[in-house]
Amino acid sequence: MITTLRALLAGFINLLVLLFFASNASSDDLQWSFGVEAGPVWQSRNDVQIPGDTGTRFSLADFAGTGPFPFVRLELTYDINTRHSLRFLLAPFEYTETGTFNNDVFFVDQTFVAGQPAEASYRFNSYRATYRYLFYRNEKWRWRVGVTAKIRDAEITLKQAGKYASDSNTGIVPLLNLYGVYQPAERWNLIIDFDGLASPQGRALDLGLIARYDLSRQWFVGGGYRMLEGGADNSEVYNFALFNYLLLSAGYRF
Repeated sequence: MITTLRALLAGFINLLVLLFFASNASSDDLQWSFGVEAGPVWQSRNDVQIPGDTGTRFSLADFAGTGPFPFVRLELTYDINTRHSLRFLLAPFEYTETGTFNNDVFFVDQTFVAGQPAEASYRFNSYRATYRYLFYRNEKWRWRVGVTAKIRDAEITLKQAGKYASDSNTGIVPLLNLYGVYQPAERWNLIIDFDGLASPQGRALDLGLIARYDLSRQWFVGGGYRMLEGGADNSEVYNFALFNYLLLSAGYRF
């Protein structure tokens, strides 16, 4: 995971450097923006039961620990015009940890024995495309609302003394998007970034609170907090998780 994050981050930094030397954009045609978030993430909750009706419910947060784990998110935005914009997001996340179960766990089609070393792998990659519409603007505030198509690439794997069981899930999830920017002073922006939707079968909520500072018209840095919560509850799978992120961000407009 760390090697993958380093490769993604190195590639993104190289891209920003190329853009810095290649761009001669004027103050009126900065339509594109690249951004990266990185930092530590903690799992406050990660409850699993697979199958959802006959499996044993256990806590990956208790088994693997709460973290922190490293994360990175890459974002590309494009302002079509004043009102309309697009956002593309790449958010990979995974970890592998060893531990022991306090009780026997029936997972997928295998029973993992309590008190013996086991290995758990958790993957939750998110790829999103968002359309946003600017519906309110004044001297301090800008609010956009939109829709997000999210591709979820998830997998949970357990290993123990020759036993192996894995459950993977890939699908498209529709979300609502809300994006607000408050400018308390020149160069400073306070950002609310939300993707989310809930139903009786499950939910997905992603909320970011970020302070951003413009180093120039093109370069910006920031920091803040992000919360990711959600899961599914059906006969095939029960999994609800809560992750808390501390983030540093940087980006480039052109």
